[in-house]
Amino acid sequence: MNQKLLWHLIAVGAVAVWGTTFVNTKVLYNSGLTPSEIFFLRFLIAYVAIWFISPRKLFADSWRDEGLMLLLGITGGSLFFVAENSAVGLTYVNNVSFITSTSPLITVILGIVFVKSIKATWTLITGSLIALLGVGIVIFNGSFILHLNPWGDLLALLTAVCWAVYSLLMKAVSSKYSAVFITRKIFFYGLVTVLPMFLINPWTATFSMLMTPKVVLNLLFLGLIASFLCFALWTVVIARLGVMTASNYQYLNPITTVVASAIFLSEPMTAIAYMGSALILIGVAVSNK
Repeated sequence: MNQKLLWHLIAVGAVAVWGTTFVNTKVLYNSGLTPSEIFFLRFLIAYVAIWFISPRKLFADSWRDEGLMLLLGITGGSLFFVAENSAVGLTYVNNVSFITSTSPLITVILGIVFVKSIKATWTLITGSLIALLGVGIVIFNGSFILHLNPWGDLLALLTAVCWAVYSLLMKAVSSKYSAVFITRKIFFYGLVTVLPMFLINPWTATFSMLMTPKVVLNLLFLGLIASFLCFALWTVVIARLGVMTASNYQYLNPITTVVASAIFLSEPMTAIAYMGSALILIGVAVSNK
């Protein structure tokens, strides 16, 4: 198999896993965990797992690079996940899903403005807009009524901006350090920077709550698969395929979310959802041509 094709398939696989995490998070919510607790436990499991295979090097080669690792831990970790989880509690899930799915488009815009090596092409712009239209169709199921809730929607927009910044920052370090080292640093700084949140909303999860089978299994999936494995793979994907190509695969998120919801939450997969999914696939193919 062509090596570049393999990394494209890995990118699709990682995004497919991330698209299903909404179901896992919803189960944990219903079990009584808060957004900060879910994030902290998820990244703690991932950090412990990656420590066993990570090089024992503690710091980056320069203070500048160490600062970039800190920013990656915030934009791809604590701020991203806490903002996204909190947005779900303040506004409609449709709003959050649609707004956060604009992150590839924001990545393109920020990349063109701040990164000299990134140039806009008509295929990139056209493909992004086709995919974004498909995302809207999948999320809203053909009913384009956006019920606004300013604080929740602003938090959702913050997550989209965070992921765009995260992707561009990753471009700066992915060629200098190993994927395992970068991912370990992201987990560490994500854990450290979320701790102040517990001063605002103290820890409430009990040991008996955490030991129930459904909580354990969902946390292990989020920590070991969605974080430990997928974050490490995504670091390499950005290095091998480039930040623009990798970011466009984020449009696939709603497809796997809809499929996972149909399987695990008994939510029907409609003809509108199939049409939207097809548009997303076409848009991603055009953008990455």
